[in-house]
Amino acid sequence: MDYDADRITFTNQNLAGPGQDDGLDDGNMSAMEAKRQFREFIRSYREGNLFPYRDQLLQRYRKRETYLEVNLGHVNEFRPDLLDMLTLRPVEYLPLFEQAAQEALKQLTTERVEGEPLPEIQIVIKSEQMPTGLRSIAADHVNKLLKVPGIIISATRIRAKATSVAAKCKSCGCLKQLPCVGPFGGAALPMRCDKNGQQAADGGEEDCGQAPFVIVPDECIYVDQQTLKLQESPEVVPTGEMPRNIIVVLDRNLVDKVSPGTRVSIMGIASLYNSAAAKKQVGGVAIRTPFMQVVGIAVESEGAGRASVSFTPAEEEKFLAMSRTPDIYQKMASSISPSISGDYTVDIKRALACLLFGGSRKHLPDSTRLRGDINVLLLGDPSTAKSQFLKFVEKVAPVGVYTSGKGSSAAGLTASVIKDSRGEFYLEGGAMVLADGGVVCIDEFDKMRESDRVAIHEAMEQQTISVAKAGITTILNSRTSVLAAANPIYGRYDDLKSAAENIDLMTTILSRFDLIFIVRDIRDEERDRSIAKHVMSVHINASGVNAGAQEGDIDIATMKKFVSYCRLKCAPRLSEAAATMLSSQYVSIREDVRRRTLELGEDAQAVPITVRQLEALVRLSESLAKMRLSAEVSSQDVQEALRLFKVSTMAAASAGSTAGDLGSLRPETQQEVRRAEDFLKRRIAVRSTVNRKKVGEEATGQGHPATAVTRAIAIMAVRGELQEKNRGFLLYRAR
Repeated sequence: MDYDADRITFTNQNLAGPGQDDGLDDGNMSAMEAKRQFREFIRSYREGNLFPYRDQLLQRYRKRETYLEVNLGHVNEFRPDLLDMLTLRPVEYLPLFEQAAQEALKQLTTERVEGEPLPEIQIVIKSEQMPTGLRSIAADHVNKLLKVPGIIISATRIRAKATSVAAKCKSCGCLKQLPCVGPFGGAALPMRCDKNGQQAADGGEEDCGQAPFVIVPDECIYVDQQTLKLQESPEVVPTGEMPRNIIVVLDRNLVDKVSPGTRVSIMGIASLYNSAAAKKQVGGVAIRTPFMQVVGIAVESEGAGRASVSFTPAEEEKFLAMSRTPDIYQKMASSISPSISGDYTVDIKRALACLLFGGSRKHLPDSTRLRGDINVLLLGDPSTAKSQFLKFVEKVAPVGVYTSGKGSSAAGLTASVIKDSRGEFYLEGGAMVLADGGVVCIDEFDKMRESDRVAIHEAMEQQTISVAKAGITTILNSRTSVLAAANPIYGRYDDLKSAAENIDLMTTILSRFDLIFIVRDIRDEERDRSIAKHVMSVHINASGVNAGAQEGDIDIATMKKFVSYCRLKCAPRLSEAAATMLSSQYVSIREDVRRRTLELGEDAQAVPITVRQLEALVRLSESLAKMRLSAEVSSQDVQEALRLFKVSTMAAASAGSTAGDLGSLRPETQQEVRRAEDFLKRRIAVRSTVNRKKVGEEATGQGHPATAVTRAIAIMAVRGELQEKNRGFLLYRAR
């Protein structure tokens, strides 16, 4: 894959390529001596009574595997100067190491058939050295061996790369093998044929003329090659900056090991190539583009919390002590966005704590996967801190990606197939692929195009993304939680309309959210005074000596590591008592929904209650147990999960104006609405039509508040007693 131009030229100072035994300068040992030392390392390095590399070489040969995994720590134990040569001059010494492996295999394989060719052995390097960030790679790292972590964002198909080109003379048939050095290197065809040129010089036949050679593809030697693009992990990118990326090239046994979205640590040689695009620029001849030639690749551990995090013994003891704290659930909830206050935020913070920890992912015997990640939707009025919650969760989650619905497309969220300048297609993962093992925060969820929302259905439930475009058919993982924020269809939540009329989202997407919160901006004097006092306190303490006054019980760094530790170490399961309680409560909830639907009609149920919601209750219960590092879900966990579900999803399903339901109004307001309803029934005869404005004026003239009259009309319309006609100008009484 060529990301920059149609043609690439490559320069690599390979002083001791395959088959060369010349001495190496700069005070290093000769090529022969280096090869001998590498061969001795493979044959004689031992751990106790075992010879790991000798045994590994034989086992892989019998399995017809042509690579040898070498740990640089073992090389350092054997001879530190060998390690220095490999890390400082890998381009020169790695080919010698591979030749030494082939010679060692020849000595070890006594059962080999006489004359059977030995395969070329690829050295795959592993290391526990400190990684070098993409932003830290500089000019002095060129031609050095580095360990670079990141996330794979795109991958090409596997191509055949010639390592040796067969050139044949058109006149005399002379065949020459021309080596191709480097992943982007080619071979220059000789301008004259050496064989017949020598005969012509001796007075024999005439030479073969100028440029007599042609390439014979069938006689060339090829290896598999694949090009990837490695990008910084989202959590290490400084705020406000674009993530850096670099092209990495894999060959032979390393190809087809990873897919977009995979977090890896790459052992590679920092190299440079010169693209044709750079030559067109002023001074472009001296400009080179960096890339990495991969000699080893390690996939980060998969599953929950795949961000690379290590824990010291002291941290593990601290986290175990935290998990045994009786009120750890309350402390975690209060530490989420401590600068945000209000009675409506208490349960939202508890739900977000459950989202961060997540449930247990399960693999059934028939290969079906049940997701353990929790999805939460915050739907409500403006200025209720929805976006602030999203930003905080992105910061605390082990892997967090934040995006806005209006600026996100289906391809940007899932995956896309892109055509490069050479006409080849390659796969590039989107936000939900990059956040695999973490949380995707989608703001302005209601502003997304419907076609884009439909694209994430599979990612939210099956946690995979299927791609079938441009001849590329594959499945990518998107094992991520979704935290979304949206506004109602009218901007603010309208009490005079039902939940179905306020929520402009399809039931297919709503059913995939485990918890749905209706966030209301209620105008109440005491509540407003409390919030205003808290906001002023935040602004006063935002700087100076009281800068840490708004910190929660648990600081962000500790919370992030504690979440990662719990996700990695604990996978709770339901107890028999908890499972029985959940089953009976689910049946009861479904019966309540059925009864309510019969009373109010089919359209009154905006949020569906299905088997997905039963699985949501299981995940919530498991997340509460995970905070305590408990292997089993208790009945208290189930009770809290049921309470959260009822105050969120069940409350959202019945929010808004419904027939005969005035419970959300104050008692005096309820009386005013009932009196206005009685007036309307007396004023409008059955099967008659009246002017709405005129009736409203008559009602206010008799002392009925205008808001009470409007509410009464809306309630009677939901019951089917009144119908609005002529765009609401007329009222028709049906019964």
